[in-house]
Amino acid sequence: MEKVAFVERSNADKLFRVAQWLAIATIVYNILEGLVSVYFGFEDESLALFGFGIDSFIEVLSGIGIAHMVFRIKRQPEGSRNKFERTALRITGTAFYLLVAGLLVTSGYNFLTQHQPETTQVGIIISLLSIAVMWALIYGKTRVGTRLESKAILADAACTRVCVYMSVVLLISSGVFELTGFPYIDSIGALFLAYFSFKEGRECFEKARGKSHCEC
Repeated sequence: MEKVAFVERSNADKLFRVAQWLAIATIVYNILEGLVSVYFGFEDESLALFGFGIDSFIEVLSGIGIAHMVFRIKRQPEGSRNKFERTALRITGTAFYLLVAGLLVTSGYNFLTQHQPETTQVGIIISLLSIAVMWALIYGKTRVGTRLESKAILADAACTRVCVYMSVVLLISSGVFELTGFPYIDSIGALFLAYFSFKEGRECFEKARGKSHCEC
């Protein structure tokens, strides 16, 4: 059950509007990031970038659940996670597990065939942009969550750090390939993305069962 501290009504409404806009911004950014990453990941044959793009689309599903959560908390500060949010979490968790399976199988194939991307320059650009945007979202969500004393919004801000970690993985794998041409680094980066995706998928099912508060 989420409890939000008493805040002057006008200020509370303003803070919830900010929280809603942050949730919408997260959805819009992930859509754009997913489109660019999937396109160039396919064109450049970069599994890490392609997987990163698919993860961005899954984060859109998560973002929809978060936007709904913020709207619910605004109307019912002491309400519990409802059926829509639990269903969204299960769908998101399933999507993460499917992504993990795809990354593992494709990485194994790439190792066996010694496949490597044509270039990872776009991966470097996307990852740097993602790190900057995600930290800005973390800052905004943390400020709003702190002022409202909303555990759910603060938990969402904390969970956004996982997106930063995944961006760092993409940055390292893309940068190492451009600098050294090491053929397996792209697939190694994809395996690390699979690890974080598995953790996110597991957390989604835990949250759907009410065992976790985080909404990432």
